[in-house]
Amino acid sequence: MKMGIAVRLGLALAIVGVLAAGLTGYYGYAESRAMLVAAAEERLLTSTRVLVRQLAVGLENTARDVRLIAGHPQAVRLLRREDPAMQVRSEKNTALLFQRMLQTHPEYFQMRLIDAAEHGIERIRVDRDADEVVRIEEGELQEKGHYPYVFETLRLPPGAVFISRAGINHEVGAHAGQDKPSLQVAAPVRETPDGPALGLVVINVDLNGLFAQLAADLPAGLQLYLANGDGDFLIHPDPHQAFAFDRGQRARVQDQFPAAEPLLGEAAAAEQLVTTSRPAGQEAVVAAFMRQHFTTLHSEDDFILGLSQPLAAVVEQSERLGAATLRIVLGFSALAVLLAFLLARALTRPLNQIVEAVRGFVPGAAGQRLPSRRRDEIGLLARTIEDMQQQIRAQFDSLEDKQRALDRLASHDSLTGLPNRRLFLDRLDQALAHARRNSGQLALLFIDLDNFKTINDSLGHAAGDAVLCAAAVRLQQLVRASDTVARLGGDEFIILLDGADDHDAIAQIARKALDALAQPIMHMGEALLSGGSIGVSRYPHDATGATELIAIADKAMYRAKSGGRQRACFADLA
Repeated sequence: MKMGIAVRLGLALAIVGVLAAGLTGYYGYAESRAMLVAAAEERLLTSTRVLVRQLAVGLENTARDVRLIAGHPQAVRLLRREDPAMQVRSEKNTALLFQRMLQTHPEYFQMRLIDAAEHGIERIRVDRDADEVVRIEEGELQEKGHYPYVFETLRLPPGAVFISRAGINHEVGAHAGQDKPSLQVAAPVRETPDGPALGLVVINVDLNGLFAQLAADLPAGLQLYLANGDGDFLIHPDPHQAFAFDRGQRARVQDQFPAAEPLLGEAAAAEQLVTTSRPAGQEAVVAAFMRQHFTTLHSEDDFILGLSQPLAAVVEQSERLGAATLRIVLGFSALAVLLAFLLARALTRPLNQIVEAVRGFVPGAAGQRLPSRRRDEIGLLARTIEDMQQQIRAQFDSLEDKQRALDRLASHDSLTGLPNRRLFLDRLDQALAHARRNSGQLALLFIDLDNFKTINDSLGHAAGDAVLCAAAVRLQQLVRASDTVARLGGDEFIILLDGADDHDAIAQIARKALDALAQPIMHMGEALLSGGSIGVSRYPHDATGATELIAIADKAMYRAKSGGRQRACFADLA
């Protein structure tokens, strides 16, 4: 018995329909899974960049603390020991300063002033002990001249800062820092820039505490890794693998993530990478790693920082989409078999239309119109496919929103909403390039708030945050839309006046900024008085490069502050 054309066509249509639905569902699932993994890799890499930048900023802030103390004249007087009458008082005041800094920075274990003479004897030492900050009495001070961070720091040039390799602190009597992961940040003390080092200032940094602050805002499910330049884990989700080399064992990033090998060694072939792998004995993960090299600090080693996320969590949405796609495929197959023999000719056009629309679907594009207005099974199938497309578009919109949030986190200060140092430097480079092309001019106003530390220490961080936010709002109200107000960190702000070429106009803006900052700030019913000091540099009058312009404005600000605060000082004025 021969089969008629309707039967043959019906069979052919049924087979084609089933195959088309199955292949479309399979490739749609595979593509969505691949895109989710790619988006997760980019998101992890962006988050890793943010953490690396925060790590660099944190260590640079610590370096600034040791530079500040090492450069203070009182440190020289304490090491010279030429005035016995003032020695006790100076030691007490310096120890009090160390105590305040440890109270302000919970990630600091210890601060010390070490003499280069007498085998590196400690002159002043303040330790963190449990929840207290204690000063070590003179009889318990130790000689530290045999430790590398002492003699390596004493060899540094003026203004340089030494950062040791991360390790377990085995120094005896280190209180809360003993047998804890830490690193030393130190700067030499000199009476004159070209004179010999009289001693050094050392801050012991709690490595776990530092990274606990950095990782506090990470989304749930992300795991943090930190390794040294050789790949030895310093921080690991499994605490037993951290500092394994200190126990005579090996736990290295290249053993768990072989793809990270190009990041290792002194001649690293790459600075960042992403990988999808399955560490030994663990579920598959998506991971991103970056190598951080401190170009402005004398660091004994680099850091390799990474984030990972279980692959199952990344493709969870894809699995749900796959189940929905499977149900659609099964429904379509059943419908195609049932109707193909009766409506072969009628089904040819709409079925082909649906198949082409599914095959040509691209998230974000208009795509081919589906016959969703039909009131039969074809219309139901078309509407179901449209729902699936909307789900995919919604997933991509969600991923784009998260990407934009990460981009803003990387370029703006989280407290004030102002551009951070990274975004400001980008805008400054663009403004300088425009000024060079058009023979234009610009000016920088480097602003440091007065009395901010006093307010922050006496009234708490909430009051300090209120002062910073109020200062940010007032400074933004003074400038044009084409100008940029940014927060560099701490209580330091900077204003880029694009196209500013009039000395008197710049001085007037600086005076308005001083007047605005001097206004009281109401917080918890109390009027806070801060004020500020401003240093001004101009392009091309003072310098032609971004780094030089900022440095000159910074120096001018310090001249303004040393002249009595609440002042503005141009770089070309003594």
